[in-house]
Amino acid sequence: MGQVRAAATTNVSAPPAEVLAFLRNGEQRPRILTGNYTQFSVAEEGVLAFHWSAGRRERDFRLLPSEADGVITERDELSSFVNTWEVKPSGQGSTVTLAATWDGASGFGGLMEGLFAPLGMRKIYSQVLDNLAAVLS
Repeated sequence: MGQVRAAATTNVSAPPAEVLAFLRNGEQRPRILTGNYTQFSVAEEGVLAFHWSAGRRERDFRLLPSEADGVITERDELSSFVNTWEVKPSGQGSTVTLAATWDGASGFGGLMEGLFAPLGMRKIYSQVLDNLAAVLS
């Protein structure tokens, strides 16, 4: 079983402090999420809980956020999944990278997951980042 990684990056006109403030506020998160995310809620200790689906894949997540040096890390309490938001200054705005890593399956299924899951996640994450840029413009 290998680690799988998917990421997307975009530029946002808002400065890093504004982007990070928005991302820290879990109640605002549904404004940028795609239809892949349903049943979104902010639970105790700021845990972001939601149901996620893409294609034939569905699962529940409970992401516990932490922050250090312009990076918000959200670790799933139910799996090896880790989501990161990296925000860096760029001109008058910010460059934002949204990335995910998780332990992939083993065998042939893991090979397919490693090849195709990042493509689908990159598309979804690109849409989320486009929504973030629109909300903060």
